[in-house]
Amino acid sequence: MEFEQDGCLLRIFIGESDRYKGRPLYEWLVEEARRQHLAGATVLRGIMGFGRSSRIHSSRILRLSADLPVVIELVDTRDRLEAFLESVDHAIQEGLATMEKADVRFYR
Repeated sequence: MEFEQDGCLLRIFIGESDRYKGRPLYEWLVEEARRQHLAGATVLRGIMGFGRSSRIHSSRILRLSADLPVVIELVDTRDRLEAFLESVDHAIQEGLATMEKADVRFYR
C-alpha cells in the first residue's frame, strides 16, 4: 500500500474495562480499523491515568487495576480516520479522541 507523507494520527483514550457487544472495546476498535483497511493500529495499556471523572486509575491500586487506561493509536489519512471515527462513535460511551498531523517517514 502506498502511503502519503502527510498522514494523520488518531488517538482514542478509553478504559480497559470498556465493552462493546460483550467484548473489550479496544479489540473491537482494532478489528473494525482492520476491516476498514486503515494503515495501522496499536493498543497501548497505561499504568496510570485519569479522565473526565478525575478518578485515578492505577496498577498500584489493586481495586482499580481492572480498569487501566488504554490508548488506541491509528494512522492513515485524515479523511479515512474521520470516516472511521464517525463509524465507531456510537460504540464509545466514555473516552476522548484526538487527531493530529503525522509526518509519515516510511510504511513498509
